[in-house]
Amino acid sequence: MSKTGGYRIYAIGDIHGCLAELEEMQARIAADLALRPHDKPLVIYLGDYMDRGPDCRGVLENLMAANTPALPARFLYGNHDSYSKLFLQEPLGMHGCQYHWLDPVMGGEITLESYGVRGATPEKAETMRGTYAEALPQAHLDWIESCERSIHIGGYFFAHAGVDPARALDEQTEYDLMWIRKPFLSFRGDFGAVVVHGHTPVREVENHGNRIAVDTGAVFGRKLSCLVLEDDLQELLVPTGRMPCLPGAG
Repeated sequence: MSKTGGYRIYAIGDIHGCLAELEEMQARIAADLALRPHDKPLVIYLGDYMDRGPDCRGVLENLMAANTPALPARFLYGNHDSYSKLFLQEPLGMHGCQYHWLDPVMGGEITLESYGVRGATPEKAETMRGTYAEALPQAHLDWIESCERSIHIGGYFFAHAGVDPARALDEQTEYDLMWIRKPFLSFRGDFGAVVVHGHTPVREVENHGNRIAVDTGAVFGRKLSCLVLEDDLQELLVPTGRMPCLPGAG
């Protein structure tokens, strides 16, 4: 049986409002498919579409239109994607973090700015909550909340952050799928499938054999990365075409 369920999968790391980098990667995928046609292409976006980057709204609108019959797409729910709903429900809440969402470290104020809500700070959270509620289209919030928490295809399991090694893949909690770092990142055993994830930025895509880390920090001035999986093939989609992504890479 195919390790990718008969699909050619393009898995894209954390975008964080970087619309230009997203559009460039989508063009790269289109060019790759034109050069190497495939009957079952699938793009999987690994989550964290919002916060920190210059055009969070533009990224969301791009992705809302990205699932087409010619090139199907599926979307994971990242921890940063959860903040709009949480903020609207409880604007003063920390939601499990040491920083408020509107703190520059988290980048929520950039998300609000992309919807025309400027000058947001943690101190103005209650006021900004109402303004953001009016500016954020319900269709955008509904789309974010419809994103999948995990995707299991063949020998691969896709999650924004990773998995708890102590749990079976079909028993993972939403929190771990969106947030986990330890003990996931240090685990060297078999998860039951190769876990493809973002969330924890790395300089280059890292293939650890049991997991592949694809968030290469586009929003921090580095690059957006795309992993190509097809049967036994593991490659990276780069400006010049493709390059191998072998275990031990990164």
